[in-house]
Amino acid sequence: MRENKKTHWEQVYQTKKPDQVSWTQSVPQTSLDFIHSFDLSKTSKIIDIGGGDSKLVDYLLQEGFEDITVLDISTAALQKAQERLGKKSELVKWIISDIVDFKPDEYYDLWHDRATFHFLTGQNQIAAYLDIAGRSVKNYLVIGTFSENGPEQCSGLSIKQYTEEQLQNQLTKDFKKIRCIHEDHVTPFQTTQNFLFCSFEKSSL
Repeated sequence: MRENKKTHWEQVYQTKKPDQVSWTQSVPQTSLDFIHSFDLSKTSKIIDIGGGDSKLVDYLLQEGFEDITVLDISTAALQKAQERLGKKSELVKWIISDIVDFKPDEYYDLWHDRATFHFLTGQNQIAAYLDIAGRSVKNYLVIGTFSENGPEQCSGLSIKQYTEEQLQNQLTKDFKKIRCIHEDHVTPFQTTQNFLFCSFEKSSL
């Protein structure tokens, strides 16, 4: 099953251009706004989960962040990002992994995930993700998923929609909610997808 998932995403990134996939953003403004709200130091450790060839890493580098990791299941996705960044890509740590198989060897000040969590539809997958995040996040977590008014599928795969309460309940063991917003993302083909974005702070032990 996991091999099928990797094959699916490799094919997507090998055959489609950014303007042919729904998640493309020229400026990941909502993610940046949440990140700015934490007032992180430039040496903070940031990981972008399922970052693919998102331009978030470009903007974080431009702002002077020095310790950025991008994780994605697709080799092709990360190669696209590396080619786009050129020499700057050497400043980033790139990890090819399914998130549920990820074994972090460091702790992160910020865990950012736009549109990976909602692809986890089985309880075992969700539990694995939450366990990894709970153990490796020191300070903050930002997560963006399709809301209850968002699509039921993406890239031909079923997803799990979330209300604010449902997302908060998933994360309540290790994190406390800071704030949530809803956002209409306009895709490159001019359709609208409703996202739920929430920020969380690691609960004190």
